[in-house]
Amino acid sequence: MQFCDCSCVEWGLHFPTANGEYQSPINLNSREAQYDPTLLDAGLSPNYVVCRDCEVINDGHTVRILLKSKSVVTGGPLPSDHEYELHEVRFHWGKENQRGSEHTVNFKAFPMELHLIHWNSTLFSSLEDALGKKNGILIIALFVQIGKEHLGLKAITEVLQDLQYKGKNKTIPCFNPNTLLPDPLLRDYWVYEGSLTTPPCSEKVTWILFRYPLTISQLQ
Repeated sequence: MQFCDCSCVEWGLHFPTANGEYQSPINLNSREAQYDPTLLDAGLSPNYVVCRDCEVINDGHTVRILLKSKSVVTGGPLPSDHEYELHEVRFHWGKENQRGSEHTVNFKAFPMELHLIHWNSTLFSSLEDALGKKNGILIIALFVQIGKEHLGLKAITEVLQDLQYKGKNKTIPCFNPNTLLPDPLLRDYWVYEGSLTTPPCSEKVTWILFRYPLTISQLQ
């Protein structure tokens, strides 16, 4: 069963897709999840490369990292021989550590959630072209907990002080999206079909949510 975020109910007045039956985020009930051994036949294979001169943007709602290098992911639940290109990374966090993630696991929220947003570059010419289309969009999500410092995110957290206001942006010389992925031995994940969590709330989005969270420091 899919549950719509309350904000999407209001958005439904302006974005009709938000009234659909496959809206995200949802609560992931681990007891109801079904194990699918076929996903191991072609393992999920991120092939990310280091991005030079990435743009970090405060769009008034969140922090976004726009990637210029061609990083792709294949395999897992994705159609065979299809490549999904990484377009950007978004952060979702709350005012308090008890609540910041969009998805919940057994109704437990995490301090933050990262979204790696991809589009199917085998079938489409751009992310905009892929929106709302079958097999068009893939979002890989990672929960984030508080603990030790995350070295891979230092390049981002170190420039946030310069991005306090909407519309501010900063170019950073180097960012490696591979650092956002869990250890290869800790890549269990849930998968479901949902939607974008912000307008236009387009559906037909494949969600892959890693079970094991990343760790960042309280300062970060």
